[in-house]
Amino acid sequence: MRAYFLLVLLCLSACERPTVLGDLEPGGELVVVTRNGPTTYYLGPDEPAGFDYELAKGFADSLDMSLRVKVAFSIEEVFDILARGQAHLAAAGLTRSDARDAEFLATSSYLEQHPVVVYKAGEFRPRNPQNLSGRDLIILRGSHHHAALERLAKDQENLTWREIDSGDTGNLLEAIVDETADVAILDSGEFDMQQRLYPRAAEAFQFPDTLETVWYMPSLERAIEWQALANQYLDNQIDSGALSRLEDRYFGDIEFASRIETFTFQQAVKSKLPDWQPLIERTANEFRMDWRLLAAIAYQESHWNPKARSPTGVRGMMMLTQSTAKELGVTNRIDAKQSLRGGARFLNKLRRRLPKDIAEPDRTWMALAAYNVGMAHLEEARRLTEGHGKDPHLWQDVREHLPMLQNPSIYPNLRHGFARGEEAVTYVDNIRHYFAVLRLQELSQNFASPPTDISSLLDEGATLLGWEPSSL
Repeated sequence: MRAYFLLVLLCLSACERPTVLGDLEPGGELVVVTRNGPTTYYLGPDEPAGFDYELAKGFADSLDMSLRVKVAFSIEEVFDILARGQAHLAAAGLTRSDARDAEFLATSSYLEQHPVVVYKAGEFRPRNPQNLSGRDLIILRGSHHHAALERLAKDQENLTWREIDSGDTGNLLEAIVDETADVAILDSGEFDMQQRLYPRAAEAFQFPDTLETVWYMPSLERAIEWQALANQYLDNQIDSGALSRLEDRYFGDIEFASRIETFTFQQAVKSKLPDWQPLIERTANEFRMDWRLLAAIAYQESHWNPKARSPTGVRGMMMLTQSTAKELGVTNRIDAKQSLRGGARFLNKLRRRLPKDIAEPDRTWMALAAYNVGMAHLEEARRLTEGHGKDPHLWQDVREHLPMLQNPSIYPNLRHGFARGEEAVTYVDNIRHYFAVLRLQELSQNFASPPTDISSLLDEGATLLGWEPSSL
């Protein structure tokens, strides 16, 4: 059996050849290499997700092609796969650099970032590049930050750094929080996303450089045509507003997140959520809702306290008013099961009342706003949005106009008068943030495992058979 196992390994090793790529034509296969991570690609509960994944999937769909994803486990591996001609393009949150441009074809930029220096809150905070000297500084192996540090080191003594062999910037933040490194440098977009999982990691300062995030393609003659098609697609996504909406889905809740509140929430996730998660999951499943969304709403409402009470008289896990509870058939507002079922039913009812042409996730965000401020006030905010030339079907546009409901120069002229529109905005922002944190915490369970090192298996197989690896 062991001999057979070794022969299979030898066959796999000998048969492995670079992929022969077809052109980008309808009915073909678009091969994309990416990294595992919350901003790039990960396996969600039901299907793959990630900002770069969805953008690449849209490109494949626009060409009437199927998409095949190759997962690399370091930045160096991303470019190695590309150099071997095993992928049409790399969509992995890659920023443009002269060194990369010399070897590969870059598309136009679709996202701007900045290099950010990260430290652990409460520890020494670097204020400028000079403060990095003598610190234990880490970056991802293969990242463009290596070249920037080399330039900086020419004029700065005692500037050294270590490179972490990983494709996930979460490993950098984990090292900072665990104090196995002093500071790290990563791209601002990835830091903003991942900080929700590592709230004790804080931004020290940003370098002024603007980083252009691009797709890279192999340096092949026919890849020039691929580059033109990709540029056309990315330009269309920008011009149509589709890219802005995709950014809002993945990054829109970041700027409103408090690092301290995130830390408090994560402590509650550890101490309180385990007691309520089974009930929340059963209730969410009953109402065909993501349990993490229901958990986020319940935390925003009561911090998972079934006996919570507000000065205005709302009570329970989902803080239902007496009239709403009666309408939903809730007889005991401080019964967690009844409260969760009532809140879930109410949210679904609000979703159904919204116009059918409002798509997800905007539909859910608007329903949540109505949960807080009332459907009549939400509809007035949507009319204000349209009156100001914005799209009443998009949450990001409606969100901008909700605070007008408390503007004394506007609300006297509204049919339903004053409403706490700013509070409704904060309410939805917070729930989106908690929801995102809960999703991110599950990512580690859905990350793909690093690829098996075939050579190490060959050595192990040889040892099992009593052979010396060198004799193979």
